[in-house]
Amino acid sequence: MYPASSAYDRAITVFSPDGRLFQVEYAREAVKRGATAVGLVFKGGGILATDKLIKSKLVNPKSIEKIFKIDDHVGAAVSGLVADARRLIQHARIEAQKERVIYEEPIPVESLTKEICDLKQVYTQYGGARPFGVAMLILGIDDTGVRLFETDPSGAFSEVYASAIGQGKKDVEEFFESKYSKDMSFEEAVRLAVNALNKANKTKTNVDTLEIHYILTKEKKFKELSSDKLVKILNKKSNKVK
Repeated sequence: MYPASSAYDRAITVFSPDGRLFQVEYAREAVKRGATAVGLVFKGGGILATDKLIKSKLVNPKSIEKIFKIDDHVGAAVSGLVADARRLIQHARIEAQKERVIYEEPIPVESLTKEICDLKQVYTQYGGARPFGVAMLILGIDDTGVRLFETDPSGAFSEVYASAIGQGKKDVEEFFESKYSKDMSFEEAVRLAVNALNKANKTKTNVDTLEIHYILTKEKKFKELSSDKLVKILNKKSNKVK
C-alpha cells in the first residue's frame, strides 16, 4: 500500500484535500539537508556566513561556492540544491543589470527579492516542472538601509534581522533568540555568526571551510571576509577554531 499522500505528490499542480502541495514540501526537505547558512544585520552593516562542510581532503574548498555576489550592493547565501541556486542567481544578476541599464541605479533589495521569489512561485504551479529545492538569505543595502530577506522554495519571503537556512536552522534560530542584538559591532557579529555555525554543526568550524561575506553602510559594497582577517577577529576573544 502507498501512503495517503501518494495520490497527490506526483504532480506539482495537484492539491491534497487538506490544501498541501507535497512537491513544495519535498523541496523544503531538500533545503533541510543542505549546509547551514546564517545571516544577520548589525549596527552598521550585515553578514552572511556558511560552512562548506568539505568531507574529503581531495576537494578544493575554493571550488565550492555557497555565497554569491549578485551586484556590488547585494548578495545571497544558499542552502539546498546549489545547482538550482545558480539558476536563480543568474536570473537575479540579469534583473540587477536591467535596473542599472534602464534606471541607472542599483536595484532595491526588496525588489530583487520579489523578482527571485516570483520565479520560484512560477515553478510551483506549472506541470512538467518542479520547485527549486533551495532557500536563500539575500543581504543588500539600498536607500532604506541594510536589508536581509529569507526566501522559501514556495516563493514566499520575509524580512528578518537574523536567521538561518539549512539543516541547522532550528538550533541557530534558538541561539539567535538569546544572543542576537541589533547594536552589535562588526567583529561581534562575525563571532556570533561563527558560534552559530558551531552550534549547528555541533563542532568547532574549520576556517578553511568558512565563507563569510559582509556589507558595511559606510562602504555599501558586498565583500568577502578574508581568512586572515577572520582569524584575527576570532582570536581576539580566544574564540579559536581549528
